[in-house]
Amino acid sequence: MNDRITVDIRAGVADVRLNRPDKLNALDDAMFDAVIRTGERLAQEKTVRAVVLSGEGRAFCAGLDMSNFTDMAGDEPPSDRLFGKTRSSSGANRAQQMAMTWRDLPMPVIASIHGAAFGGGLQIALGCDIRFATPDARLSVMEIRWGLIPDMGGMALLRNLVRDDVARELTWTGRQVSGEEAAGLGLVTRLSANPHEAAMALATEIAAKSPNAVRSGKRLLNLAADGDQRNILLLETEEQLTLMGRANQREALQANLEKREPSFRD
Repeated sequence: MNDRITVDIRAGVADVRLNRPDKLNALDDAMFDAVIRTGERLAQEKTVRAVVLSGEGRAFCAGLDMSNFTDMAGDEPPSDRLFGKTRSSSGANRAQQMAMTWRDLPMPVIASIHGAAFGGGLQIALGCDIRFATPDARLSVMEIRWGLIPDMGGMALLRNLVRDDVARELTWTGRQVSGEEAAGLGLVTRLSANPHEAAMALATEIAAKSPNAVRSGKRLLNLAADGDQRNILLLETEEQLTLMGRANQREALQANLEKREPSFRD
């Protein structure tokens, strides 16, 4: 990684932090590159069973660093610096990978939100599987302020979390909501005075479960949100057949019968 993101992997949990605190972790070119490379690295880390994503300093992420993308204010279309020329295997362009990288990772990703999560920063959080936030965190679909729409995967992700009318209101007004209101709306999973500590505790709990079953569960849950019933039912059976009778499934069963902690293989 470059200095935009730090990654500390311990006991199966990757503690990932956006590291541009002097700019409230705003997204510039270097942060775009760092997020994409971090995702590519973590996707190959078989020993990582859960990820916690947070921001250093006073905020989770204040969104796009507009001073870094001055072509958005000109007459010409935005350059490939923002959207790129290629798409990921899941269909995300460069900007959309800011959020979809976390959703596409094979292991669960938990966001720890404090301070601001604005625009692209909120969309990054929406790409995570679970979101913990302080009650006084501030979240906003802020793109309307710049005459834009959410374009980092936000529209694909928001629809599964909040009611349609709520998504429209937040998109069209850009109003800020507190962590407490966000929890009521469905943007946030749980409130905590120390969301990073809570996220690490949950990640540690998940990391103690069978990694095969956890990854199968994420694939199914992603498809359940995005796919049709027939494909969900087919994949449900396929995933179960890859688990039944294998080493980690036998270990889970044996550990329960023997009333001991299981020891799973990566």
